[in-house]
Amino acid sequence: MARICADLGQRAFIGKVAMDNKDQTPDYYRDDSSEAALQETERFIKEMLSLQKETQANLTPVITPRFVPSCTDETLLGLGQLAQKYDLPVQSHCSESIWEDSYAIDCFQMTDAQVLDKFNLLTDKAVMAHGTQLRDSDLDLFSHNHSAIAHCPISNAYFGNSVMRVNEANKRNVTVGLGTDISGGFSPSIYRNMQQSIMSSQMLEDSGTDNARLSADNVFYLATVGGAKALHIPVGQIKSGFKADLQIVQDQYFDVFSNEPQEIFERLVYHTNKENIKQVYVSGKLVHENRGEE
Repeated sequence: MARICADLGQRAFIGKVAMDNKDQTPDYYRDDSSEAALQETERFIKEMLSLQKETQANLTPVITPRFVPSCTDETLLGLGQLAQKYDLPVQSHCSESIWEDSYAIDCFQMTDAQVLDKFNLLTDKAVMAHGTQLRDSDLDLFSHNHSAIAHCPISNAYFGNSVMRVNEANKRNVTVGLGTDISGGFSPSIYRNMQQSIMSSQMLEDSGTDNARLSADNVFYLATVGGAKALHIPVGQIKSGFKADLQIVQDQYFDVFSNEPQEIFERLVYHTNKENIKQVYVSGKLVHENRGEE
């Protein structure tokens, strides 16, 4: 995957998924032991750093415990140490579902966020997916540690048992970016997830959560500035000093609807699909061009 991303000029954060808990992970789907999980993770880190140096590509290795239930304490502790040793981002799940949240309480008498913090995995470079069950105290812990959340609304509609409280997280100064989670969802499109974010937020508000509604402006921010801040990279904005990670998209309805700027913008958020993405630039370099009919 890293070599493909390097060849295509794609900016990529990639981690070797670690999971060794025999009670929660089938034998065909896990590391043989904690020692193997940690050794393979460190080998992957070194190979990624070597490939990065060799190709000058935008590649970053990431510490990746699948989530707390799939890892033993020894593995969680070792991964936290590797994150510190190599000063790397950490990516995992946090309180994705009622079951995952309850697992942490039952096994550790702590919330999922507190367990990750205990093993030094809730760092200022951590991006934790989902967070549908996060309590206010958990959000305060994220804020204190400067950890970020990846909001994955399509996946959460299937597995999350709720909707992540984006506005409450923002209120508590937690960085939130938009994710896709194509294992749990059905589409890798960030546009589809922007659309689902709006729908899910309305459902959250209708269920009794005040001020939960997200606008097109809000979700576009999550997909651009929010994600960039979560990953600590100067992208997501068109301004001096920022890398030019850009898409050129075609408005497919320009000839039948209003062309007021705000309405064009909202139309692009709601209707853009892959056929409308004409060009993709990473750090100012054209890496993809759609040569289909205009």
